[in-house]
Amino acid sequence: MIRFYNTLSGQKEEFIPLEPGQVKMYTCGPTVYDYAHIGNFRAYVFEDLLKRFLLAMGFKVTHVMNITDVDDKTIRGAKAKNLSLEEYTKIYTEAFFEDIDTLKILRADYYPRATHHIPDMVKMIKGLMAKGYAYEKDGSIYFDVSKFPNYGQLAKIKISELKTGVRIDADEYSKDSVQDFALWKKRKEGEPYWETELGPGRPGWHIECSVMSTKYLGETFDIHCGGVDNIFPHHENEIAQSEAYTGKKFVNYWLHCHHLIVEGEKMSKSKGNFYTLRDLTSRGVDPLDLRYLLLATHYRKMLNFTFDGLRQAGAARRRLYDFIYELYHRTFPPGETPEIKTLVKEAKNKFLAALSDDLNISQALTALFELVKKGNIFLAQGQVKRGDRQILDQALQDLDKVLAVLPALEEEQLPQEILKKIEERQKARAARNYALADKIRDELRAQGILLEDTKEGVRWKRIKPTSS
Repeated sequence: MIRFYNTLSGQKEEFIPLEPGQVKMYTCGPTVYDYAHIGNFRAYVFEDLLKRFLLAMGFKVTHVMNITDVDDKTIRGAKAKNLSLEEYTKIYTEAFFEDIDTLKILRADYYPRATHHIPDMVKMIKGLMAKGYAYEKDGSIYFDVSKFPNYGQLAKIKISELKTGVRIDADEYSKDSVQDFALWKKRKEGEPYWETELGPGRPGWHIECSVMSTKYLGETFDIHCGGVDNIFPHHENEIAQSEAYTGKKFVNYWLHCHHLIVEGEKMSKSKGNFYTLRDLTSRGVDPLDLRYLLLATHYRKMLNFTFDGLRQAGAARRRLYDFIYELYHRTFPPGETPEIKTLVKEAKNKFLAALSDDLNISQALTALFELVKKGNIFLAQGQVKRGDRQILDQALQDLDKVLAVLPALEEEQLPQEILKKIEERQKARAARNYALADKIRDELRAQGILLEDTKEGVRWKRIKPTSS
């Protein structure tokens, strides 16, 4: 049984999709006004883990992630750079896709852009006005929160605390200013606008997600994800306008991940602790070390990003890689060991059972590393056979389809010049010229090739090159 913590109910619930074997999932995507930072990727990696887990459990997942390319931030950014909104947001949209590929985040099935769905938004807003949930004031159109009795159910805000009739135009605002929110903003000098039946203007942020999610997933769908900062006002407003318009439940399961902080403090450019993926890779950080760090803390716990934590993530990945390296580079006798087949089956069952309990990543990783630990014992005892090697390798590949933290594991061919140096070292060792052999070994290590002398001959593996 799969159970997820549903923000709406405030408790873990059995996950039962609307259609057996099918999951419809919407995740709040980037607002493309800047490069995504590691706090954003904390959410995107959590959502990727969720999606990969569902796929591993045999579900077909239809995933929609929006691209917010018109809101207060994108408009300010475009004006500051003296670019059109389209030119400005294209830069950061392309960067976003490059970054998620670098972090091995699976692509969504649909990436609807807000600016491509203006007519759909106009249609929903007109419907809300016809039903009495929205009103016009000075050329803008607002949602009347007092008309929606369940307003506040997601964020746990009491209806009695609402400030009826007070309007707010900003896309984002604090929890203590619960007010009528803008569905459509009248045209302002110097801002992009669309000529529509509602008059010249542009959509508010919240209506964008309601329209794009229901357009691609239907009026009711299974899972909606985002960070805890999206709960209010964004997701609360999505529920209100969607359910007011359709008369149906909007989403069955709301999953939210907690904040990321840096070295114990809120991430801030003014504090100098604000990092994008590009900032970290320019420092030599392996993107998969970052991915491991982002997913290794349970999504509902605050994640404290530290560079020491990054090093630990790298060490954990190295333990996995070293085990697989041994499987690929040792010679094994034919046959199978029944105990290893049992070990693998138990590890995979524990791994999936842990993730079935609200993505308990800690227990899932424990199952993985217990498999590696016991596998290393079998290796040390010489009990691994050719069939076992294939079983162990396949198990790690299967688990990594969920985690996506391992590098490519195929056999790699070294360049000719490297092979020539290895041969020269072998000749030097045979001639007892150990000084030359050590010199060649150190040169290769500096190039990222570690040599190991074994009774079966010399073996190599890639490491990070030493810095000069």
